[in-house]
Amino acid sequence: MPRSDYLLCTKLGRYDLAHFDFSARRVHESIDVSLHRLGTDYLDIALCHDIEFVPMQQIVDETIPALKEVQQQGKVRYIGFSGYPQKIFPFILDQIQVDCVLNYNQYTLQNTRFLDETVPYLQEKGIGAMNAGPFSARLLTDAPLPAWLKEPESVKLAAKEAANLCRQENTDLAKLALQFSIAHDSMATTVAGSANPANIRKWAQWAAEPLNLDLLKAVQAIFEPVRNIGHIEGLPINN
Repeated sequence: MPRSDYLLCTKLGRYDLAHFDFSARRVHESIDVSLHRLGTDYLDIALCHDIEFVPMQQIVDETIPALKEVQQQGKVRYIGFSGYPQKIFPFILDQIQVDCVLNYNQYTLQNTRFLDETVPYLQEKGIGAMNAGPFSARLLTDAPLPAWLKEPESVKLAAKEAANLCRQENTDLAKLALQFSIAHDSMATTVAGSANPANIRKWAQWAAEPLNLDLLKAVQAIFEPVRNIGHIEGLPINN
């Protein structure tokens, strides 16, 4: 397959649960390591990831300028950053320009803050909006919820009710969640990940099927009392 027929995206800056390094030196090192591991001479997108866990002025003053250097060297086509709180986007983008950003778990059946608060701002600046986490860390699936899920109990209970309704309609909440998240044309892409190839094939099939608008309306009604309720992520000052 020709290299131009697919996109490669990588992220940098967070290397473990509590290991962050957004220095210029590590940016250059991380890009070169990714190029070597992926066996390519350029990346399509590179994102500094989870920037809300550090004092964010460093991202403006050091990290993104280093990404612009590797972009000028032809190693990366598009650069940006990713994170959870909506506050991070104007903080960075009022000071420095990037090509794209990624937000997760906040253009879903339960939470649309990314679209409501940030996407219009991105459109004004000509910055691509990447959505991730249509299943909201399993919240919007039939799978057992992970112990680390931070959403409050009221959100979890609403998700359980929505899943029960979907089962009564002989379908899966995850299917509705995926179809909803990929349907909005303001999102350049929606990213969902799995280590199981069977899941990827199933999601591709779901994506090709029509969205059940009546069921969507009923599920959104269930989530209305807890709509856009999320959690604190990273440093409190960045939320």
